[in-house]
Amino acid sequence: MKVTLSALDTHESSFLPLVVIELAQDVKEETKEWLKARIITKKKDGGAQLLFRPLLNKYEKETLENQNLYLVGASKIRLLLGAEAVGLVKECSDNTMRAFTYGTRHNFKDFDDDNDDFLSMAERQFIIKHELENLRARDEKMIPGYPQAKLYPGKSLLRRLLTSGIVVQVFPLHDNEALKKLEDTWYTRFTLKFQPIDRIRGYFGETIALYFGFLEYFTFALIPMAIIGLPYYLFAWEDYDKYVIFASFNLIWSTVILEVWKRGCASMTYRWGTLVMKRKFEEPRPGYHGVLGINPVTGREEPLYPSYKRQLRIYLVSLPFVCLCLYFSLFVMMIYFDMEAWALGLHEDSGSEWTSILLYVPSIIYAIVIEIMNRLYRYAAEFLTSWENHRLESAYQNHLILKVLVFNFLNCFASLFYIAFVLRDMKLLRQSLATLLITSQILNQIVESLLPYWLQKKHHVRVKKKVEALKADIDATLYEQVVLEKEMGTYLGTFDDYLELFLQFGYVSLFSCVYPLAAAFAVLNNLTEVNSDALKMCRVFKRPFSEPSASIGVWQLAFETMSVISVVTNCALIGMSPQVNALFSESKTDLILIVVAVEHMLLALKFILAFAIPDKPRHIQMKLARLEFESLEALKQQGERDEDCLE
Repeated sequence: MKVTLSALDTHESSFLPLVVIELAQDVKEETKEWLKARIITKKKDGGAQLLFRPLLNKYEKETLENQNLYLVGASKIRLLLGAEAVGLVKECSDNTMRAFTYGTRHNFKDFDDDNDDFLSMAERQFIIKHELENLRARDEKMIPGYPQAKLYPGKSLLRRLLTSGIVVQVFPLHDNEALKKLEDTWYTRFTLKFQPIDRIRGYFGETIALYFGFLEYFTFALIPMAIIGLPYYLFAWEDYDKYVIFASFNLIWSTVILEVWKRGCASMTYRWGTLVMKRKFEEPRPGYHGVLGINPVTGREEPLYPSYKRQLRIYLVSLPFVCLCLYFSLFVMMIYFDMEAWALGLHEDSGSEWTSILLYVPSIIYAIVIEIMNRLYRYAAEFLTSWENHRLESAYQNHLILKVLVFNFLNCFASLFYIAFVLRDMKLLRQSLATLLITSQILNQIVESLLPYWLQKKHHVRVKKKVEALKADIDATLYEQVVLEKEMGTYLGTFDDYLELFLQFGYVSLFSCVYPLAAAFAVLNNLTEVNSDALKMCRVFKRPFSEPSASIGVWQLAFETMSVISVVTNCALIGMSPQVNALFSESKTDLILIVVAVEHMLLALKFILAFAIPDKPRHIQMKLARLEFESLEALKQQGERDEDCLE
């Protein structure tokens, strides 16, 4: 008899699978039963009250390989109550944005008791993830069947299961029909068009949508720089006075685009509801460890780790290691300059076409070495930051980003600063900047998208052949999808994507007055980056869980810091030009003082512009103020009612 996987059931009614839990192959039966009971038990009894079933029933396990894969879903009412618990903000019928509550559900736009599309699939999967992560130990002292996996009251069960290796992974399933529609409007047809940001947000969540929104915005913002840079490229390189206007435009451009982005970001996130979403109290990271104690804020029993021990690890181990890596980066840079001198000497001796090509080889090799060093350092930075034992995920991310940005900045830009301000060789600066920019863009496209896609396609073919042989016994559509997706790589977040844009912004804003084509190459790269990143999200990696976000976070500060550095760099480059030096041939001190004064004036102008352009549009400010007023009024009325009750 042919068994249909989609018709599988437990004692619960059939449900739409939203999330997959994969257990280790040797997990004991008592552990499985305990986990199932905790997931399906009612909330009041300490469960998650979700729907739960194995991917394969006992008959199919005899036909297919025994996969410890389980599907998790939830009833419609459970999802709506979960939406209230996580504080989702939705649009009301009067066009205001308010936190969703089940009791006032009919006041929200597009809500209907028969409408299953009120919550997007990404929101439903986020709710299930939240409920699973908030399954907490009660009276259990250990995970059943695993005495070494200790528990204490309030400990997140899912995090303990993951750290002990009992649960291999938890991931949300793709919706193949919705994914196909998204792909058709996103990247399958290579045309110049706006991205469907709202659809991306509906499918992947706000964090991913904000990255693609920023990528699109940054690409369009680069176009004026690219257009202005093209005619400058046709002029004589050594005629520096022509670049004073270009450098000045660069300074204003780098400030304005970041301020305008903040306004656009506020409008988007208000429309999505995350701008007014209340911030939740952060739970400890899964890898956080320490001596069991009572948290003075929450009153819960959890690991406590002395702050002074963490500071000792940071300042006595992490900081020296980072400094050592920075020294090694500078050492590699000096080897690169030795290679440049060797290639130049060889070319001057022979002057052949081969040696003229050889002049570019050191820069290409150095660009490849930089990419390798950046990736190796990233692994070391992740290990060190995890070893520092930060309690909160936000603290972990901030320390990791700081470590990586410092190294990447020095590794990518130190050679350019050395050429510009020590060697003062503008021809070599242009050559090195062009080589670093173009080589890094090509390598990133290959490593981040093309190589993983090729490997995924090969795995897809193997699974297809395996499933084809079984189709006489089983309708394995769902089985095939789950097995394919569980073997996909895990998307580790937008960190690397923003880092690539950050370095690109540095190449353009720091030295584009010397190499005006930098912006044009960045635009060309980003036009393909949109499609390769979209392919990566849809077909290469597992679907990531949606994460509510109101901004691009610490990256906004990183880009603003880079724009401040660009002011100093461009002023110094202008001050070094022969034309400006000729005006102050008698006194270099006067030249330095004037350059510093101009740099301070431009920085002042930059901060005035940042202050003059509000972070939020006026209409958003008014709506937020109205919400705050209504909240205060509601609290006031509640207080008056409480006083009446006491009387």
